[in-house]
Amino acid sequence: MNTTLPPGAQGRRADDRLLRRSGDRAPRRRTVSLVVPARDEARNIPWVFEQIPRCVDEVVLVDGDSADATLRVATNCLPAVRTVPQRGPGKGSALRTGFAAATGDYVVMIDADGSMSPGEIPHYLHFLDHGYDFVKGSRYLSGGGSLDLTTIRSLGNRALLALVNRLYDAQLTDLCYGYCAFRRSFLDTLDLRATGFEIEAEMTAHALRQGLRVAEVPSLELPRRSGRSHLHAVSDGRRVLRTLIAERPGARPAQTKAVGER
Repeated sequence: MNTTLPPGAQGRRADDRLLRRSGDRAPRRRTVSLVVPARDEARNIPWVFEQIPRCVDEVVLVDGDSADATLRVATNCLPAVRTVPQRGPGKGSALRTGFAAATGDYVVMIDADGSMSPGEIPHYLHFLDHGYDFVKGSRYLSGGGSLDLTTIRSLGNRALLALVNRLYDAQLTDLCYGYCAFRRSFLDTLDLRATGFEIEAEMTAHALRQGLRVAEVPSLELPRRSGRSHLHAVSDGRRVLRTLIAERPGARPAQTKAVGER
């Protein structure tokens, strides 16, 4: 596990532990929303939904105008699933649509292609329960890995990661990986605007810029179970680079941090 904490965070965490010990009642269980963007993923949805752990209270499937049976399969597999139509093109638009619809205290995002195991969700929730605000998966931490990472994607990810660590004085180990979880109370603070795959880097950059408490957890990226990926390594990598440059510290005024849940 790797963490990036703003100054004074260790003291705040100690205060939190004291408050928990001194309370008369057990803390309220946080509710969890899982956001799953999907477009033509009917073959993959059953495996993904079968793996969702019981700690998830709400599943929000964002449909990107699927031409196959994605919606019908999702409802058959999980009658309680909430399906919402995607607003605008691109993965970023799909995720922002899902985040706006989510109602849980915690929001987790995974892909619908089977490349991310829902069984890892409790690891992300553990760090949110223990004072972190934004938790991201890393394929490069011990215990993580990838069975699907091409050479060009790996080189691009490392180059962009080095830029983020330099700009934000951070020590992250992975950047372009979309398995993340965060406190919904910080959604406005994250100030998400991206429409494409670059939203994953935008989320991390904005979390660091706003001084949120960030943790990384090991994650194993699996191969897409069926179908073709919508990711285009070179063009999407350029979008990520433009986003990081535009959002670098001092490029524009930072959003005021949300007041409320820690």
